[in-house]
Amino acid sequence: MEIVKNGEKENISLSVKGRLDTNTAPELEKVALECVEGVKKLVLDLASLDYISSAGLRVILMLHKTLSSRGAKLVVAHPKDEVMEVFDMTGFSSFLVIEE
Repeated sequence: MEIVKNGEKENISLSVKGRLDTNTAPELEKVALECVEGVKKLVLDLASLDYISSAGLRVILMLHKTLSSRGAKLVVAHPKDEVMEVFDMTGFSSFLVIEE
C-alpha cells in the first residue's frame, strides 16, 4: 500500500493506493492520526484502492468517529466499484460522506 499526503493543516488529503488489509491498516491509521490535530476536513482518496478488508473498515470508522468528535469532517473520495460495494454491504455508505 502507498499513501500520499497532500494539503495544508486544515484540509488534508490522503491518497491510498493498493490494498487496505490487516497488514497495511496500521500504517494508514498511523499516518491519518498524525493528520487529525487541527484538521477541519480529511479526504481519503480511494481512487487507486483495489481492496479493503474489515481491518481497513475499522480504521475508516475510527477516523470518522475521531473527526466527528472534534467537529471535523471525513470525506471518502472516488472509491472503486469493488470498494463501494463493501461500503454498501456493511452499511458504511449510510454514514460516510462519499464523493464519487
